[in-house]
Order: sequence, then C-alpha cells, then structure tokens
Amino acid sequence: MTVVVDASVAVKWLLAEQDSPLALALAASGEDFLAPDLVLAECANVAWKRARRGEIGADQARAAVAAWPRWFRELLPAADLLDEAFGLACGLDHPVYDCLYLAAAIRHDVALVTADRRLIARLADTPWQDRIFDLARLPASLGGQ
Repeated sequence: MTVVVDASVAVKWLLAEQDSPLALALAASGEDFLAPDLVLAECANVAWKRARRGEIGADQARAAVAAWPRWFRELLPAADLLDEAFGLACGLDHPVYDCLYLAAAIRHDVALVTADRRLIARLADTPWQDRIFDLARLPASLGGQ
C-alpha cells in the first residue's frame, strides 16, 4: 500500500524525537511513501535547526539530509499540486505547505500520515477527516501497533 507522509513523520525516521519508534514501525511496515518534494526542504530545515542548537552534530545532520530522499518511492513536484493545495488552504484556513500533503493524498487516493496535531484538528469534520491518520494512533493496517 502507498501513503503520503509529511515532514512531521519523515523527520522521525532519521532524527530521534517523540514517536520516532512509531515512525520507524510505519517505515518497516512495507508501505510505499509519497510526498511533495517540499518534504525534503522541511526535513533539512529541522536538521539545520537541531545542528544549530547543538542537539545533533553537523555530520549527523548532513547524513540525514542526504538519506531522506531514499525513503520515498516518489517525490511529487510541489508545483504540480499547488493549485489544489491553495484551494484547500483557502477552504480550510490552513497553511498551503501543509495542504500540499493533503492534495497529494487526495490526488493519489491514499492516506496521509502525520504527527501534526494542528492539521489533524483542522481536518476534523471535513470531507477529508477519514483520509488523515495520526502517527500516534495508526491502525494496524498502516503499521500501527
């Protein structure tokens, strides 16, 4: 099966964070991962911040940045999703960059897995609430425990 993951999940694959074990379990579940190519910039920015604060070494940050692309079956050009994401952002009153992930999930008719509680809350009681899954509460069919 294929799922879209956002940066809140992808970061946890290579940098230790709360719920990293859950993200790694998802990665080990055999799912294929899609994301807008924006995910790489978002993950790299987290690595940069953590290195800047001295939480990780520069070598670890560089290694993570180099490795993230290999975790995805496909990185979708954000430009190809922008119109849909903008429409979703306007309708949901939520940032476009988060809506890029939702647009990717809708276009490919797959689930979106995130650890972004704000996005999850924003999609409650919308037509897309059944498409989004909280990493901390994944069903077994998506690698949950």
